[in-house]
Amino acid sequence: MAVDIITRDATCCFTGHRPDKLPWGFDETDPRCAALKSAIAREMGRLYQKGYRHFISGMAQGCDLYFAEAALALRDEHPDVSVEGAVPCPTQADRWPEPDRRRWRAILDACDLETVVQKEYSKFCMLRRDRYLVDRSNAILAVFDGTTGGTHYTLTYAVGRDREIWLLDPARPEADAVRLEL
Repeated sequence: MAVDIITRDATCCFTGHRPDKLPWGFDETDPRCAALKSAIAREMGRLYQKGYRHFISGMAQGCDLYFAEAALALRDEHPDVSVEGAVPCPTQADRWPEPDRRRWRAILDACDLETVVQKEYSKFCMLRRDRYLVDRSNAILAVFDGTTGGTHYTLTYAVGRDREIWLLDPARPEADAVRLEL
């Protein structure tokens, strides 16, 4: 798809936990993981109905990749959708297991846009990527269990920028997203 002009008003980004914070860990065959992936897809469909057409993933292991795959599936249904992979640095996946690196690369190759936030790894590159996501989006879809970490940081940053925030609870993956009221 050719990407037309992308506006913040029509852009939704994602933040969510990595596998070590999910009840099922890396086991994507767990029914709770399947339920969460379905919930992400369902909520993205709702966001599409609200006018969101550009979706950005931070491309981390776990929920970010679930989101990116759901965005690509949404694009298959709606050719006016574009998908962006926002990579904190080129070495993001270098230490991941080989199957995860292949999955990450395949998703990035399928994206309409690939943004590399900075040229080299630093201890701040993930936070910089998180700010990039929020700064370019009007809505945030998040998988969040209330714990501190990168997802908490990103949501706090989004609250400070008055963004529309939708939360999915990984402990209740079958539930609809709840809008965070500011």
